Amino acid sequence: MSGGRRRPGRCRIILAPLLACAAFCLLLGGLPLRPRATDKDVFLSDACTDEDGKRILRRLCWDFAEGSAAGDLCPDLCVRGLMVYQRCLYYERGKKVMAVRWRGRPVVLKSQLENLSSYRPLGWLEYQNAGAEDASPLAILHAATLEVRRWLGLAGEGEDDEEEGAHGSPASLPARKIYSRAELTSMWSLLQQEEYAFLRVLQDLSAHVPKVLGSCGHFYAVESLSAGHAWDRNIFSLENGEQRAADVHRLALSFLDMVRHFDDDFAHKVHLCDVKPENFAIRKDLTVVAIDVDMAFFQPKMEEILEHQCAGDDDCRFFDCTSSCDLAARHCRRQRANTNLQVICQKIFRPWFSPTLLGAKAGLPLQVGTSSVLVPLPGHRPTALCGRPQVELQRAVRECAAPGQAAVDRDVRLRLLRVLTRLLQEGKPSHPV
Repeated sequence: MSGGRRRPGRCRIILAPLLACAAFCLLLGGLPLRPRATDKDVFLSDACTDEDGKRILRRLCWDFAEGSAAGDLCPDLCVRGLMVYQRCLYYERGKKVMAVRWRGRPVVLKSQLENLSSYRPLGWLEYQNAGAEDASPLAILHAATLEVRRWLGLAGEGEDDEEEGAHGSPASLPARKIYSRAELTSMWSLLQQEEYAFLRVLQDLSAHVPKVLGSCGHFYAVESLSAGHAWDRNIFSLENGEQRAADVHRLALSFLDMVRHFDDDFAHKVHLCDVKPENFAIRKDLTVVAIDVDMAFFQPKMEEILEHQCAGDDDCRFFDCTSSCDLAARHCRRQRANTNLQVICQKIFRPWFSPTLLGAKAGLPLQVGTSSVLVPLPGHRPTALCGRPQVELQRAVRECAAPGQAAVDRDVRLRLLRVLTRLLQEGKPSHPV
């Protein structure tokens, strides 16, 4: 697990060349197949039915059969029967998410819109005059790269084809001479989904985002993981109290590593604006993964979102990302006032480690008393503890979650890192509530 300090000699990752590579991978016939053995995601939406899910996939396979859709997963899904529908996970606000088994492995299929025809057509790329099949692959690659940059908020004003060399030199990359309309249409539908573009950009750069395993038309597959609501069953319900505490410490350290990673390792910070347990998952090695990144933004996009008219600070809130109102200009400031760490401390760590907040986890095996003595919940045996590290952890979490701590964010993160590492090394639980 990475620590709070940046590794010596480690360079910040420049995103622009990687955007070209992400688009290039799409153009070379789909995404790499990298299935992983993962836990099952059990989140079900009340508005989602099997009838809806099966109908959507039948329509997708019809598009594939008539040559309108393409992708490396289409044959397994539509012809070979190696990708089998299981259940619909989410079917609200336009987003479609389904659980399937692919060659025996649980995976999740996602698309922002239900039908391929609902996405903007290829004509929007301004290839009407030449025709999509006759367009230069390098021109398509470069146009796709610029559009990905624009959707992620990374494109500067006036970017055009003459700036090609500054955005990853796509001309230096090999490319096929011809792409079918189905390939281009499918690629373009995927790139119109900001979450997909975000995941593709970070695929080989971050352990804290889910792996994209492949695509068919406008649907893409990601690894299936245990989401936050399943932590109670997988971790907090462990009979072994010390093992339970050690796992919670490792999860907390992985959250800290994710915060450091998103703050420091890219040319622009990554802001998480919807922090709640169900938007994070864990791998079997207890790495925390941001599984719903519809509300994750690079710094330029974040500034664009925050900057709008206001009458007070309450008008400058975008979910978990807040700014402040410049009353003289009646405009929200572009810089975020809180941080990823502050929100994670407030919404994740405090329910785990606070001696006073029981909330939804009141039934979990351990509770912290106001002193260094563990207060067991009914039906659970007390465990002997050394109080000082727990008290220090509680204080650090409380200070971390307090408003206005953004200026000391790094110091707080290092304190949390230090005390969690100590607790993990000593093998003494910190009493998640």
